[in-house]
Amino acid sequence: MKSIVSPLLFVRPWLAGSQWLLFMFANTVVIPISVGAALHMGPLQIAAFTQRSFLYTGFACVVQLFFGHRLPILEGQSGVWWGVVLSVLIGAKAAGIPLLVAGGSLETGIILSGVLIMLLGALGLGRVLRTWFTPVATSVFLMLLATELISIFFRGMLGLESQSVINLKVAALSIVLIVVVVWISVKGSRLIRNFSILIGIAMGWVVFQVGIEPVHFAPAARFTQLFLPFAWGPMHFDTGIVITAICTGLINSTNTVATLESIEPLFGIRATDQMYRRSLLVTGFHTVISGVFGLVPYAPYTSSIGFLRSTQIYGRLPFALGAIMFMILGMVSPLSSFFSTLPVSVGDAVLLVAYLQLFGSALQKLDGIVFTSQSIYRIALPTLVGIALLSIPGTAFLSVPSEWRTFLGNGLLVGVAISIALENLVKWDLITSS
Repeated sequence: MKSIVSPLLFVRPWLAGSQWLLFMFANTVVIPISVGAALHMGPLQIAAFTQRSFLYTGFACVVQLFFGHRLPILEGQSGVWWGVVLSVLIGAKAAGIPLLVAGGSLETGIILSGVLIMLLGALGLGRVLRTWFTPVATSVFLMLLATELISIFFRGMLGLESQSVINLKVAALSIVLIVVVVWISVKGSRLIRNFSILIGIAMGWVVFQVGIEPVHFAPAARFTQLFLPFAWGPMHFDTGIVITAICTGLINSTNTVATLESIEPLFGIRATDQMYRRSLLVTGFHTVISGVFGLVPYAPYTSSIGFLRSTQIYGRLPFALGAIMFMILGMVSPLSSFFSTLPVSVGDAVLLVAYLQLFGSALQKLDGIVFTSQSIYRIALPTLVGIALLSIPGTAFLSVPSEWRTFLGNGLLVGVAISIALENLVKWDLITSS
């Protein structure tokens, strides 16, 4: 019996690490591809962009694990930043601004916002963000983040990322994968539940390759191409784009607050001011590096909560192994090319299940809060306005002044801003008791 248990004790962290690896991969791979396409990059440039994202995401996770908040939470390319970068590039193209100017201005704004976030961390102003970010504001953030990400994943699992009509084969496989992963998560043994995401991705990958459409290897970039500075264009200063980037960095820093507050029940801890200080310093550093090397900036992934709840794997060792493997994946071009054959629809379908847990976390934040016909506005107004803005095409905001266009076109940013304002300017306790 002892001879059987010993290999299992050795293999299990690597299997759990592999699942973290695939979670990191599935959350990362679509971002550089979509931004690279928006910047009209060639195949080799997109390949280098993708590998650079893999390498640096793994590195960012390791730095946060050992020098930042020190929890197994994905430090990934932020969904808030991703949406803003795409909105800026689409708006710049429509307004006739050269993409190199828009890309260079984004890099400038990203670097400045990273420096500002590091200052917030160094001065210990994380506690101010915590004061602003009440449980209701956190709940609004989680609901809007879940809505934005699920809508992206839903399009991918229906095959709409590459065509304008639903691909029935892709949609059918996605539905089957969702059913299988949910069934494993609910009915499977504890060991099997821990690897539900890994099982879903592996099964869907094989079925897609064999039964739907084989995905061919992407071109491989040379190692030296991974570290070329200012890959989005030479640094530039378009006032509207730079201001938008700085504002986005400030809003994005609330990811740290929302994530650490939401993660507390899972680990039975209370996030300290030192954790917030270190986490903001590390995220600010990663943001500066993102501006220098042309990457979508980073933040602690609130969606890690869904992954942790689904897998029940809370150890630091599997997370560290997954991050290191992801770094290796980024450095070894043939490995990156192989993993790039993972169909986007498969990753989206499996991640959709994991991210459903975000909604549960949002509801848990509201435990004990009583809503009346007057106080319901504190959550209904920011949430529904944010969802409404998320449903409006970005091109509809071209009539808005450029300084406000990107902010107003992002429902997550607007919803969170409204919620923070309502929570800190209105005395809801007096309204509820009256």
